[in-house]
Amino acid sequence: MTSPEQPTVALPGDVRMPLLGFGTWQATGEAGYDAVLAALDAGYRHIDTATMYGNEKEVGRAVRESGLRREDLFVTTKLPPDRVGRERETIEASLDALGLDHVDLWLIHWPPSSPGDSIPVWRELLAARDENLTRAVGVSNYSISQIDELIQATEETPAVNQIRWSPSLYDRQTHAAHRDRGVVLEGYSPFKTSDLADPVLARIAGAHDVSPAQVVLRWHIDHEIVVIPKSVTPERIRANADVFRFSLTAEEMRDIDALGG
Repeated sequence: MTSPEQPTVALPGDVRMPLLGFGTWQATGEAGYDAVLAALDAGYRHIDTATMYGNEKEVGRAVRESGLRREDLFVTTKLPPDRVGRERETIEASLDALGLDHVDLWLIHWPPSSPGDSIPVWRELLAARDENLTRAVGVSNYSISQIDELIQATEETPAVNQIRWSPSLYDRQTHAAHRDRGVVLEGYSPFKTSDLADPVLARIAGAHDVSPAQVVLRWHIDHEIVVIPKSVTPERIRANADVFRFSLTAEEMRDIDALGG
């Protein structure tokens, strides 16, 4: 299992997903391989990739060469929206590139452009899960109404919805709507939409002797929202992983939530 300092959230089927993951968008080629290897060395045990990123081969190579046991790692990949009707072929290609016999989470990367395609695609993801090609399935960039459509059609709830998220995008209703449905909220681009110079973040960072970026990551974790920062800089990769030595007070959490107002 993941090391004790790595908090996880439960997904259906007795799957544990680390709340901190490593994002690999735009991390391609040798730089992508080096970044994933650095992340695993820094303590990340959750790696997020996608067919669309074009780096599954490098991610797989880093996973193999890390020397870590497969059961200690959580690997996510995603189905591009233009692969409607070719879902099985796509997951098999992903597994081949990654050098794995299964992933831990497979997501629909974006809702298909034709709304009528969403349910058939979702059924194909469920079939892949039932055939043990992936341990859990979910969606990315879906609205609550689009999630409800899948649940109503199949009585199967996506385990995860990966969306853009940060303190400045915090929305209590969106957060609660996911929780009420049993969908784990996973946030990407935590820094791109954050003002790391915000006085609230600076004050809280100073109180814990950490950086504002580390505060943003810890805020996700303390909300039990999965977060996947990305970087190809070894120092930043290590700093982003070093968020388990402190936690935020209820008052600090409320102050950060208020940035989304």
